[in-house]
Amino acid sequence: MLPADVPLSHLGPSVLLLLQLLLPPASAFFPNVWSLLAAPGSITHQDLTEEAALNVTLQLFLEQPPPGRPPLLLEDFLGHTLLADDLFAAYFGPGSPSRRFRAALGEVSRANAAQDFLPTSRNDPDLHFDAERLGQGRTRLVGALQETLVAARALDHSLARQRLGAALHALQDFYSHSNWVEMGRQQPHPQLLWPRQELQSLAQVDDPTCSDCEELSCPGNLLGFTLLTSGYFGTHPSKPPGKCSHGGHFDQSSSQPPRGGINKDSTSPGFSPHHMLHLQAAKLALLASIQAFSLLRSRLGDRGFSRLLDITPASSLSFVLDTTGSMGEEINAAKIQARRIVEQRLGSPMEPSHYVLVPFHDPGFGPVFTTSDPDSFWKQLNELHALGGGDEPEMCLSALELALLHTPPLSDIFVFTDASPKDAFLTNQVEALTQERRCRVTFLVTEDPSRFHGRARREVLSPLRFEPYEAVALASGGEVIFTKDQYIRDVAAIVGDSIADLVTLPLEPSVVVPERPLVFSVDGRLQRVTVRIHGEVSSFWIRNPAGVSQGQEEGDGPLGHTRRFGQFWMVTMNDPLQTGTWEIQVTAKGIPRVRVQAQTSLDFLFHFGIPKEDGPHPGLYPLTQPVAGLQTQLLVEVTGLGSRGHPGDPLPHFSHVVLRGVPQGAELGQVPLEPVGPQERGLFAASLPPTLLSTAGPFSLEIIGQDGAGQGLHRAAPQPCAVVPVLLELSGPPSLLAPGTKAPLSLHIASFSGPRDLDLRTSVNPSFTLTSNLSRVSLEQNESAWGRLWLEVPDSAAPDSVVMVTVTATDREASTVPPTHAFLRLLVLPPAPQEARVSCIPPSASLKGNKATKKVFMFFSFLQELSYLPMCPS
Repeated sequence: MLPADVPLSHLGPSVLLLLQLLLPPASAFFPNVWSLLAAPGSITHQDLTEEAALNVTLQLFLEQPPPGRPPLLLEDFLGHTLLADDLFAAYFGPGSPSRRFRAALGEVSRANAAQDFLPTSRNDPDLHFDAERLGQGRTRLVGALQETLVAARALDHSLARQRLGAALHALQDFYSHSNWVEMGRQQPHPQLLWPRQELQSLAQVDDPTCSDCEELSCPGNLLGFTLLTSGYFGTHPSKPPGKCSHGGHFDQSSSQPPRGGINKDSTSPGFSPHHMLHLQAAKLALLASIQAFSLLRSRLGDRGFSRLLDITPASSLSFVLDTTGSMGEEINAAKIQARRIVEQRLGSPMEPSHYVLVPFHDPGFGPVFTTSDPDSFWKQLNELHALGGGDEPEMCLSALELALLHTPPLSDIFVFTDASPKDAFLTNQVEALTQERRCRVTFLVTEDPSRFHGRARREVLSPLRFEPYEAVALASGGEVIFTKDQYIRDVAAIVGDSIADLVTLPLEPSVVVPERPLVFSVDGRLQRVTVRIHGEVSSFWIRNPAGVSQGQEEGDGPLGHTRRFGQFWMVTMNDPLQTGTWEIQVTAKGIPRVRVQAQTSLDFLFHFGIPKEDGPHPGLYPLTQPVAGLQTQLLVEVTGLGSRGHPGDPLPHFSHVVLRGVPQGAELGQVPLEPVGPQERGLFAASLPPTLLSTAGPFSLEIIGQDGAGQGLHRAAPQPCAVVPVLLELSGPPSLLAPGTKAPLSLHIASFSGPRDLDLRTSVNPSFTLTSNLSRVSLEQNESAWGRLWLEVPDSAAPDSVVMVTVTATDREASTVPPTHAFLRLLVLPPAPQEARVSCIPPSASLKGNKATKKVFMFFSFLQELSYLPMCPS
């Protein structure tokens, strides 16, 4: 709990709620939950970030009653652990999935933790309020918050979350690394988030601040004065005489007089000499984090803030459309489905939160259209018509890459085309980008790969020309559906179902084997189960656990309703379904495709990380994909644990992970899941087996467990993962890009599984000039190399435009080894005018007057939004 003498009259409702909801530390100042192995009982950066976000989200829900539902009551949440699942169930309705919201919080938390690990940030004192660089630290903190606002308004919410994580890390570090707590302060620093107010009473370079302390615990080493200071860490910059150190085993400066340190990062005296004040520092850091989230909410508005943190159960709607002359039916089908989705979900919790549209033909593609307004999206879509072209192939993958660049994570993207890709060389890069963005891609192709008539062609095309679509669909967890013009409108109806947060149920075996049924499990948390079969099917049947069967006859049957559109079958099962083991038997020419999906809020998120235990901030360094030869942890976050359950019922529990090869589905091994923290948070960890990490290649994840009644639970990740052959990291400048500038980028590449001779290829979207000092590198096992890139941003670069830099490493000697990709998202920001050095908005700058006066006022208003400028006194 907060100290008893905090004046409650100074706290807002969300903070008053915090007094009731904040539990004793169960799990920093250290980066994340993995840090608790080194310092049990500590509060981490992850805890502070997620707790603050949940409090401000609840405050938003309390102030904005849900449409068509009773308002939330504060007393319903008092005395309970505040959980995202409970918030969503109370506000949007029981069973509403919180997966996207929790994924967005995870992005912020991992960006926060990464500040302690990334080479460009871990030793920078300005980013951690170290070495008495308090003014510089505040400048960088406010700059990161400003960049968060700019990126969020440009609808690049992934970049906004990265910058928000960096800002929160610095903000939280202030209370652990400075002497603000030791000075007896019981509320956050009043000027830290307000850049136009100077920090007062700062210690100067010749002011002694600490006395010598030879013990691990140093409760009295700060000299008795009222100046604000912070500890020095390491050797850069060097510690002046009489100054405090950060402290802890890994701080070289702490062995130089005055010894000891003042950090409050953890409860362990070996890491934190002022460990006894850890909880007080954490409470102030939490209150300050709530202030920062509330500030962003006030600047972005409730709708913009909700998009920043994905506070919605709904998905985005992204279309990639071939607009050549033969695509009239397909474009009309897309329009009909988009209209249907918008009209059915307008004003409801499931209304799409983001719309993306990318047209393509040959030789062009784009431009991308993004909006959060359904009317604007519909107007733009309605203006598309099938014109010109008509020959094959087309620039499909380039358009898809552009859509991925602008589509929020965990979204579905639908590609309508009747042509193969002209840009198949992008296949591997697009595959990797779908996994980095965790977006599922579905291709609706009105060109059967066995046919050779239809469109005009410049050359005889291979029947394998659609394989790039198959590869991207497999990598993203999507599918390729071949159909005909007369069926496209019906088949396109899957668009509406696919954005309803459906999960794909695991099949055993994963592909159709003659004379062998496919088996899947149904549990009590599943609804709206659908079976989709695609291919030259002669017959099929579905059987429930009681032995009741239904064949391929169209219409209603004992188990559900069957529809057929050419070679595409869909069976919608009747609710409620009998729980247990179900079977599907398919007889077909060739290999048909079978997919079983269902609606549920019980799902899981996952990410990977490398344990870092040999530094001042032990924790889990986040990875996009596992790296061959590198010890890697899997972290699983189960969502919807309490959905459709009764209060007091035992929560579901997941016991282990099953790893399978892709695409064959052969089991590669099982690893146990270990709970991390309180059970209701649904966090688990597992060590990936060395055999899996010994070679590069794709694999899939499934988690196995039981519900509270002992019935089996089985969930699969929506898309496969891949063990990549090398670690490839790309980092950018500490601020956003400006037109007419040259931005330095850093590249780090390392091999842990043997010698590698690698070619490095770079690209940038849009086509800015990008140069590199590293095009080829040879590495031995456990060897690293560093490179430098320079990105030239032209004067003509559009403000608020997204820039994606890609580096690809390809093994020169092993053609079977998949390439490794690193992606870096950047945003172009117009440079601030030099003459804009003002401290407040003059009262005379009103909207009255001539055009020049109005322009000045508009410019001052822009400054006020970015820098929080106050109005000057009259």
